[in-house]
Amino acid sequence: MPHQPDPKLIAGNSNKPLAMGVARRMAMHRGVKSGLVEARVERFNDAEIFVEVFENVRGEDMFIIQSTSNPANDNLMELLIMTDALRRSSAARITAVIPYFG
Repeated sequence: MPHQPDPKLIAGNSNKPLAMGVARRMAMHRGVKSGLVEARVERFNDAEIFVEVFENVRGEDMFIIQSTSNPANDNLMELLIMTDALRRSSAARITAVIPYFG
């Protein structure tokens, strides 16, 4: 059976504490060595979203943790742009984890 690579997490700005908690739990229970992938998610002066991934994610299984609570449109656009950045960085699989907080 081939070795399954450890999943990697990336967090949007909507709920970084949740993403850090998930990363800690994965390290405790699954023995996953890596925490959150180092990335920058910011806005230009004209409110456009900019995402920069600082780690090599080529061939990795990526999980984006981003809720779509208020402001829903901004958080959804952030999620889509993070997905695009990971796809352009050649991630093998990208899974969006979208918790709902009402």
